[in-house]
Amino acid sequence: MSITGYKVLLEGNNLNRIMESLLVVIKISLISLILGLLLGLVIGILRTVGIRGIQWLFQVYLEFFRVVPLLVLLFVFYYILPEALDTQIDQQLVSILVFVLWIAAEMSDLVRKALTNVPQGQLEIGRSLGFDRWQLYRVILLPQGLPTIIPDTLNLITRVIKSTSLLMMIGVPELIRVGTQVIENYAVTIPTASFWVYGALFLLYFALCFPLSQLAKVLERRAAQGGQYAD
Repeated sequence: MSITGYKVLLEGNNLNRIMESLLVVIKISLISLILGLLLGLVIGILRTVGIRGIQWLFQVYLEFFRVVPLLVLLFVFYYILPEALDTQIDQQLVSILVFVLWIAAEMSDLVRKALTNVPQGQLEIGRSLGFDRWQLYRVILLPQGLPTIIPDTLNLITRVIKSTSLLMMIGVPELIRVGTQVIENYAVTIPTASFWVYGALFLLYFALCFPLSQLAKVLERRAAQGGQYAD
C-alpha cells in the first residue's frame, strides 16, 4: 500500500470540502437535536397526563417512527412531500424535519419512562402539600426523572450523528457523500485513495461520537452504583 496516498486529502480543495461536509453534519445534527429533544420532552410529558386519547395518539406516532426505517422516511419526505405541497423543499430542510420527528419520538419515550418511574410516595407527599398537577411536574417529576435519562440521551445523540450518513441518499453534501466524490476523482491515479479518505472520515466520526459514548458509560456506571443519576 502506498504510504503517499494520504496526499489525496491535500490535493486541491479536497480537505476544505471534507471539513465543510463535517460542518453540514454538525449543523443538521445540532438543529435537529435541539428541536427534537425539546419536542420530545413536551410529548413525553403529555404521554403521562392520563388522557387516553393523547396516550394512544403519541404511542402510534412512536411506533411509526420505530417501525419504519429512517432511510425510507427520508425518501418519503424528500420525494412525496414536495409533490403533495407542489413546491421544492431543500434537502437539508427535509433532513432536519425527519430527524426532528424521529428524535422527538425516541426522546418522548425516554421522558415517559423516567416520569412514570418516579416513586409514587413522592407524588403523595406533593399532593399532601396541595400541589396541583403542573406543580407536581415542576417540583417533583421533572427534577427527579430527567437526570436519569441523561446517559440514554447521550446515546441518542451519537445515533443521530452516525445516522447523518444516510443523508447522502437524498443528495445532502455530508461526509460520506463528499468523501465518495473525492475518491471517485482519484480512483485511477491513486488506488489507495479510498483507504485514506474513508480512514479520515472514520476519525472524524470517532472524534464526534467517542467522547459522548464514554460520557454515557460513565453516567451509566454512576447510576448502577446508586449515584446522582440512579434510576
